[in-house]
Amino acid sequence: MAPPARLRLRLRLGPALVLCLALAGCAGRPVADDGVVAADLPDGRDVVVRDGVDGDTVVVGDGERVRMIGIDTPETKHPSKPVQCYGREASKQTARLLPKGTRVRLVADVEPADRYGRTLAYVVRARDGLFVNAALARDGYALPLSIPPNVAHADEIRRLAAEARQAGRGLWGACANAG
Repeated sequence: MAPPARLRLRLRLGPALVLCLALAGCAGRPVADDGVVAADLPDGRDVVVRDGVDGDTVVVGDGERVRMIGIDTPETKHPSKPVQCYGREASKQTARLLPKGTRVRLVADVEPADRYGRTLAYVVRARDGLFVNAALARDGYALPLSIPPNVAHADEIRRLAAEARQAGRGLWGACANAG
């Protein structure tokens, strides 16, 4: 007696699925261009990047400014400060990770906006699940900046920045007074 159609389909797809997961190196989760394994997209709001402002701020949708939670990149556009060491590089990296037209998911923490009216969010690239805030810290483009009550990923970002510092990546190797 042959197995039911549903079971036959599972038996046929089973080996292919195992091979696919093994080749991806993860349990079915997307892998970013840079090899970072991304989790399923967290709950949040989907928007499209319209423009970059600097390393830790982007403009989405109809002009909404989004400040990434948990990180601080060197200044490039502060009204009373000169361009800081590695500021241009951080802005360029954010533009590479989030070019115009990129779909992202904004994930809120406790406080939804800062005193300047910018949306505060963790930014996750929709096509591959890259957690952009963490990637900037990991690669040495951002310092950790924990401002309670928005601390859901503070430990992770702090750990990634410490690893970048130890390895001399990015601003940690380029700027004498980083951190």
